[in-house]
Amino acid sequence: MTLLNRGTEEAAMTDSGIAQQVDPRAVVRGLVTDVTPHDALEADHRAWMLDWIDSGAQLFRVEKPATPPKHLAVYAVLLDEASRSVMLVAHILAQKWLMPGGHVDEGEDPRETVLRELQEELQIAPQFHRAFGDAPAFLTVTWTVPPFSHHDATLWFVFDADRSVPVIPDPREFSEVRWWSLDAPEGYSGGDFDPGFSRFLDKLSAHLSSHYAQ
Repeated sequence: MTLLNRGTEEAAMTDSGIAQQVDPRAVVRGLVTDVTPHDALEADHRAWMLDWIDSGAQLFRVEKPATPPKHLAVYAVLLDEASRSVMLVAHILAQKWLMPGGHVDEGEDPRETVLRELQEELQIAPQFHRAFGDAPAFLTVTWTVPPFSHHDATLWFVFDADRSVPVIPDPREFSEVRWWSLDAPEGYSGGDFDPGFSRFLDKLSAHLSSHYAQ
């Protein structure tokens, strides 16, 4: 049973006693609305996503590789706090170091998508990180690389991970899996990484500091 289906079953009752159905678009809008932008670019991306959602456009990829040309995706950020590191995968198609993740199926709750992708791509089932819960910690709008370039509107979810726990990466998707330090002096702003990764790490560090100071 998906999170979206659970939400449907637990929907508020109307005055007539009839359960209201959960609208997938409303679920996505709620997740986007709950993201507090860390910088001006994230604020712009959040506004872009809300306008896109409210336009009535199709939000989910309905046909591979890129139909419609704007669609929803998720990233899973696997964070090992003990070593202050995150897992990145060498994505074969994108030719970049990225987080595991993928496209949201039509009508699917993005929180269910990210759990599904971790199981399919790495054969793991970690818990959402306690500092973020199952809310997205970050969002980006990215124009992907050729040959099937399109806009990915991506929600980034953070998970509590242990780098000593083995993973089984899907060899069709990834050529390598590696843990990367949060404190790497060279930074992660180059073309070998997602263009939002360095900015995400800034937000992650700030949020964790605030969370543990409370």
